[in-house]
Amino acid sequence: MHCEAVCKRYGRGRWILSDVDMEVTAGEVLAVVGGNGSGKSTLLRILVGLSRPTSGTVSVRPRRIGYVPDRFTAHDRVSAISYLTHMGRICGMPGSAARARGRHLLDRLSLVGGQDAPLRTLSKGNAQKVALAQALLVEPDLLVLDEPWSGLDVSAHGVLAEFIDEAAARGGAVVFTDHREAITGTYADGAYALHDGRVTRLGGQHTAGHASLVELVLTVPTTGVPPVEVDWRALPGVVDAFGRDESVVLRVAREHSDAVLLTALQHHWSVDGLARAAAGRAGHRVDSGRAAL
Repeated sequence: MHCEAVCKRYGRGRWILSDVDMEVTAGEVLAVVGGNGSGKSTLLRILVGLSRPTSGTVSVRPRRIGYVPDRFTAHDRVSAISYLTHMGRICGMPGSAARARGRHLLDRLSLVGGQDAPLRTLSKGNAQKVALAQALLVEPDLLVLDEPWSGLDVSAHGVLAEFIDEAAARGGAVVFTDHREAITGTYADGAYALHDGRVTRLGGQHTAGHASLVELVLTVPTTGVPPVEVDWRALPGVVDAFGRDESVVLRVAREHSDAVLLTALQHHWSVDGLARAAAGRAGHRVDSGRAAL
């Protein structure tokens, strides 16, 4: 897919996008980075065809597109599985196949509250899981994700990484936004930066092979002061955090590992191990969280 000289504004307001040129290649995972209000969500809506550019063209848009918006409205009384079944039928799937596919995806994402729970009763994170499932009901040629990690619990982070890998491995293109450099540096093959409505292709490859990761294993001390709970994923450089047995495992960009290690020690955690993590998106480790993170 190719965007050429794409511009966008609403009415006579300011230009949100100006002369955007962007190439999306099959099998590629791209990140779009930029500050709040930079136009990232607007660009994604144009990519999937939900918004038309004021000028410019988008050519060779794939037929099968999966899209997760930045805000998923989940106020309906319909249940999660009924919603997915309905969406699957809209996409041309038989009802039984759509229901089976929906249940499979929600099982992988470990939906809390039950698949028969009304959408409006779900938390933000669990509504986000339903949004991900609807985007993947039909295997997409283009998967577009707007801040997909936002609100997800720890175990679902790893599953989302699997979904991205699987879509790219099938030859689909993936475009996502996230404000954390460690995330884009780990999961994306390349990145576009948005500033003042214009995009710039960032130099070099933004891949985990280039963003060296280390794995830090923390445990509760057997004696002394109990550790203080830390929002590990909020720390700069932390790509993933999950529970393994009685330990907390962090995957951290190498350049941030000393600072994260110092934070752990200051909060009375014991270090059980520190090693280089497997590189590349295909090497992403997935564990179900059993420790409170």
